[in-house]
Amino acid sequence: MENNTLQTVEQYIKQFFEEQMPEKYVYHDLEHTCDVVLAAQLIGGGYNLTEKEQELLELAAWFHDTGYNEGPAEHEARSCDHMRQFLLGKDYPETELAAIAEIIMATKTGVNPEGLLPQILRDADLSHLGSPQYWTRTAKVREELSLTQKEQMPEEEWLERELDFMNAHEYRTVVARNFFDKQKRQHVKELRKRKALLQVDEEELQRLTKQKKKKKKKKNTTKKAIKESREQLTDIRLGRGVETMYRTTYRTHVNLSSIADNKANIMLSINAIIISIIVSTLVPQLTDSPKLIIPTILLLVCCLISVIYATLATRPKVTEGRFTREDIEARRSNLLFFGNYYNMELEDFHWGMMEMIRDNNFLYSSMTRDLYFLGKVLAQKYRYLSIGYAVFMYGLIISVLAFAVAFVFF
Repeated sequence: MENNTLQTVEQYIKQFFEEQMPEKYVYHDLEHTCDVVLAAQLIGGGYNLTEKEQELLELAAWFHDTGYNEGPAEHEARSCDHMRQFLLGKDYPETELAAIAEIIMATKTGVNPEGLLPQILRDADLSHLGSPQYWTRTAKVREELSLTQKEQMPEEEWLERELDFMNAHEYRTVVARNFFDKQKRQHVKELRKRKALLQVDEEELQRLTKQKKKKKKKKNTTKKAIKESREQLTDIRLGRGVETMYRTTYRTHVNLSSIADNKANIMLSINAIIISIIVSTLVPQLTDSPKLIIPTILLLVCCLISVIYATLATRPKVTEGRFTREDIEARRSNLLFFGNYYNMELEDFHWGMMEMIRDNNFLYSSMTRDLYFLGKVLAQKYRYLSIGYAVFMYGLIISVLAFAVAFVFF
């Protein structure tokens, strides 16, 4: 399969998820599939795969969860059916279709995959366990279980389940272990820490209450200790709601930005067509029809101004692309936007990201700052688009009236 056909598969999968995947599958969504494809490329890059092997691996990654459109049970087999149905129309060889199906089936729970390509996809499918996206993705798993199975687990039971799964899991390939094991161990430590916080003994709270009654001088201290313990428990429970709020807001910003870019492209295309028609058809006739000069100029001017504002709405802004370690230590940096770090050294960027991951306040403040500037950029886009559309609408009306006057009275 040629590269452009691989791109066709990618477009098909994105459209498939948008049109056929139920919204309740918030974990097994397009984002998860794209992450698996990237992880498969990353792990596969560590081996001496042939071009055909890499192609089969990426095709399996794109199709591996499409069967979720009819539910989780036996979704791997349905994913293979979707893959066959699409690729048979591309005259894909049957032997290679069978190889892709074998790779997809390696993601089934309880299957012990054999062969390098099935093991790579199995590791890619669970790569989030050892990535910075773990907390966001595991929150989506919990949310999906709640939406699809009405399963409301207490926090302690959920943490116990996650710990059991993480401890039982191991990556099959050496490359995946090198990439993800270290971060995975850190996640396990954090899970144990959160579980320990949740296991605050009720007897300990009662003991603190009794001490408060016996020692009035320590009344405020005791209340503060109880309050802090409960606030720690509340913070853990509120974490999912905060993450959902940020995720929803980011998605809204991205969608609005995409809409703005589409509107700008429409304006650019329409005006480019009008200008090309004027230049090729009307301008050569102006010497013979001087009455058309003013209407033609009006139409050209309104089109040109509309093009200028549509271009301003889509023009990228070049930033410095660098934060210093002093900025990161002072918590003035935002490493979530590529325009802020593309000139940084990898070592400094990695250090800054680790600092942000370890400090929840730094992380949330960075996300808040990122949302603020995304909103500023979005407001500027729509302001330019509003001006461009207004100029186009009123300019077109005035130009048409000018043409009418020229033909009727001159």
